[in-house]
Amino acid sequence: MLNKPLFIASYHQSKFGKLKTMTVPEIVSNAVVGTCTEIDCEPGAIDVGSIASACGFTLNDQGLLSGLMAMVSGLEGKPMESVENACASGGQAVLSVAHKLLLGLGDVGIAVGFEKMRNDEGKMDGKRIGRALGVFSHPDEREGKAYIFPHLFAEVMQLYMDTHGVSEEDLARIAVAEYGHATHNPNAQMSRVDLTLEQATTIEGINRYIVDGLPLKTYDCSQITDGYAGLILATEEGLAKLGVAKQECVELAGFAQATDPIQKEGRDVLRPAGALGAMNTAYEAAGVTPADVTVAEVHDCFTVMGAIGVEVIGKAGYGEGAEFWKECRASVHGDCAVNTSGGLIAKGHPIGATGVAMIGWAAKQLLGQAPTELQRQDAEVAATFNIGGPICASVCTVLKQVA
Repeated sequence: MLNKPLFIASYHQSKFGKLKTMTVPEIVSNAVVGTCTEIDCEPGAIDVGSIASACGFTLNDQGLLSGLMAMVSGLEGKPMESVENACASGGQAVLSVAHKLLLGLGDVGIAVGFEKMRNDEGKMDGKRIGRALGVFSHPDEREGKAYIFPHLFAEVMQLYMDTHGVSEEDLARIAVAEYGHATHNPNAQMSRVDLTLEQATTIEGINRYIVDGLPLKTYDCSQITDGYAGLILATEEGLAKLGVAKQECVELAGFAQATDPIQKEGRDVLRPAGALGAMNTAYEAAGVTPADVTVAEVHDCFTVMGAIGVEVIGKAGYGEGAEFWKECRASVHGDCAVNTSGGLIAKGHPIGATGVAMIGWAAKQLLGQAPTELQRQDAEVAATFNIGGPICASVCTVLKQVA
């Protein structure tokens, strides 16, 4: 159990997709102000903060993001930091704020995550983005890979298929399910795109194999996305200062972070030790088991991670994740409503914002605020699993309804 309860008092995000001419300082300001506006509080009510972006240096020529956050009136001179943990940066920002509150550095904290990966016209430079993301891998595993991360996960996908007797079609069903969810999420990047199993498995048009000789296809991949997200965490004393009732919040009941070696070679990526350990630690802190979880957001940067993700959170056994999706057990009304947001594959993957958005969407589910078609009626306990690198850094959380 945590030494004091922490609550998610507010969540706010942009529509994921293209921010076009919005500058990085504007993104940071909009995220902070928008999150505060959700509960009618002034930024000055915030005691501590953390901000996440993975590609600020490489794509935006901007560092010291905490200094940009301090430019929001009321935040100057307060304890804030910038965090980077590859695609787990957003989740790490939330944990950073939680740790500050548990240490007694304040009662109200804000976690912000964002990424701007496209230019001001909304277009992307695939090679430049590929190089920017490639730095989150081990140098020895980059040679000969034009697109490093898709290549690494194409290898994971092949390994999963060979080890568990899973087909390309089985994994494609994950993308189809998530695109179906995204059509009901107005903030999802692919909210206006329908995807059939035939489209997801047929090699034609935009759907192609990413790496020769490996099974990963375009529809197996998450999106290149601009977007931002923010949430406010508070102690009970913090909620009183904000004038927010506990019943309007969700409890951050358990969380943990662990990091496996960055090099994929030489370790069991299908059973990532750090991820499994962190998830179990989060469950223990929250006093629940996987059986209690009816809502989850898992890090499906590629379809194979949608399968591995439900195994990590304990809703499917080892090697049974793809079958969990195939049997529609991950649907809104299935065993556990997984990635009802659309996931990274269809909601979008603005890297620094991803972990924040996963937790924020799970909170909306527990508050009964998800779109009607996506709302899980018995949502009382939720789990999130956010990763960075080749299943390297893992941030896991458990949320609970406030009794």
